[in-house]
Amino acid sequence: MPSYRYLHLDVFTDTAFSGNQLAVFPDATGLESELMQRIALEMAFSETTFVFPAEASGTDVMDVKVRIFTPHTELPMAGHPTIGTTFALAHERRIAAESPLVTLGLGIGPVPVQMEWESKRLVFAWMTQPVPEFGATLTDMEGLALALGVEEADICDSRLPVQEVSSGVPFLFVPLTTRAAVDAVVLERAALQEVCRASHLQELPVFAFSLETANDNATAYSRMFAPVLGIEEDPATGGASGPLGSYLVRHGAVEAAQAEHMVSLQGVKMGRPSQIYISIGIQNGSISEVRVGGKAVLVGDGTVHV
Repeated sequence: MPSYRYLHLDVFTDTAFSGNQLAVFPDATGLESELMQRIALEMAFSETTFVFPAEASGTDVMDVKVRIFTPHTELPMAGHPTIGTTFALAHERRIAAESPLVTLGLGIGPVPVQMEWESKRLVFAWMTQPVPEFGATLTDMEGLALALGVEEADICDSRLPVQEVSSGVPFLFVPLTTRAAVDAVVLERAALQEVCRASHLQELPVFAFSLETANDNATAYSRMFAPVLGIEEDPATGGASGPLGSYLVRHGAVEAAQAEHMVSLQGVKMGRPSQIYISIGIQNGSISEVRVGGKAVLVGDGTVHV
């Protein structure tokens, strides 16, 4: 019976049993798409990654190919799987200690990941994300409040719109007035689908956040719900964090000096606090670079027999 080894990491944290869980299969050679999807459902984490040898494709340069699956679908890119897979490859010594850069081949193409080391141990990784595309805005605040289980007054004013933003996977960004309002969200999927349909939007993962400050270093306090992807709630969403930082820059919610040093605090309500670091480069008044970074810790390993 063929068997495949996996590593279990917690990502966007340096403390076990917090952050976002990830299963990484460091050698997935021989696995077909259907079986990878079934394994991801069996693992039941937000995402599971499968690592393959790099494929030559024109001038595209990559060190390995990585495929990312939620329990229900494959994603072209995601943040915590990219950061976590980098840490897994470093643990497996597939990345030479002290290497400054590794390039992972994702569904959106080659993605560079910059690495920071201490005593030949990887301690931090930064992934570069595509500059986001800004999509449609949603204006039915009454319907959205009903779908989220909050008061209409909890949704911020028009200075920060409810808007679709994507760096490969689209999210609906919903600014809320307080952290308490973020914690109060209980997503009603049928109501969300109706609101999106009335606004001529596809059903999107919902990223709810507040810029209310507290006794921590967080720029934004956030939660992410993606039943459309088979994820009830995600404790850390790197694929939404680059778009979040870009959204805050575009709509003037942060100063230019702060844009390179932002933190999204996510997963607190779930008991899995996660810190996602965001750095947005600005050149001539436009967003020129999007980076999302964080730490990860190895929790365990195992074998799946197929």
